[in-house]
Amino acid sequence: MKSKALQISLSEGTKCDVKEQIEALDTSETPNLIVYNDDFHTFDYVIQCLMDICKHTHIQAEQCTMLIHYKGKCVVKTATYGVLKPMKAELSLRGLKCGIS
Repeated sequence: MKSKALQISLSEGTKCDVKEQIEALDTSETPNLIVYNDDFHTFDYVIQCLMDICKHTHIQAEQCTMLIHYKGKCVVKTATYGVLKPMKAELSLRGLKCGIS
């Protein structure tokens, strides 16, 4: 049996091959906000910063903080550059070492 690609009718006969659309999305181009480890800030401070600025839950912030500590860095947010830029600025103002890549 031949498999058919899933298609969605958008409007007046316009069709879109969903598989092709999904493959066209390249998530590797989506910017990441990365926080790096340092020897100055406490776990609680970093957790609170991630909750306040990145809107993480306590558990998310705690897990990211553990990764930052043990791995040296962690991707704490993936979004558009316009969304990440103010978050990076605020994390930097609070003394955390971070970057967008």
